[in-house]
Amino acid sequence: MARPLSEAKRDAILASAIKLVAAQGTGAPTSGIARDAGLAEGTLFTYFASKDELLNQLYLELKADLGAAILKAYPAEGSARDRFEHVWNGFVDWGFDHPASRKAIRQLAVSDRITEASRRQGSAAFGEISAMLEQSRSEGVLKDHPLSFIGAVLEALTDATLELVAREPAKRAHYKKAGFDVLWHGIAN
Repeated sequence: MARPLSEAKRDAILASAIKLVAAQGTGAPTSGIARDAGLAEGTLFTYFASKDELLNQLYLELKADLGAAILKAYPAEGSARDRFEHVWNGFVDWGFDHPASRKAIRQLAVSDRITEASRRQGSAAFGEISAMLEQSRSEGVLKDHPLSFIGAVLEALTDATLELVAREPAKRAHYKKAGFDVLWHGIAN
């Protein structure tokens, strides 16, 4: 009978993968990930059948973590502006609090090693946000920009905001508010 897998070892592998993918991209070797986790490389493959499976699971874990952070205390009954500002604040705060995770998810998002099935599953965590954007567009609150454009602008402004906050941490609240104002004025009617 096979021994049950250890959740702690799986978590250690994923934590190491975050760190190394953030630093080295998806080319980070599994031997380095296993070594950083304090495990033999063969043990890594007990938990993940292949490097691609590891990267896809890491992508899904990071998307789920980001989605949970953004949607925590989400004001579903608030105005479109309030809801979008909540999403913005959650996105920026998560990126600030988890810089390696933010770098890793950006690396994974552009990797051809992430399957379409994983991309769809990862997007499911943001279904409520997509629905809010569509509703806001149909009600005339938002300009008629494609959701992909709004997402790209959100990513770019988040990067700029996080870069400024890293330089001047005492101005975190200021830059977060200023970034949202720029975003909102660019997408709202």
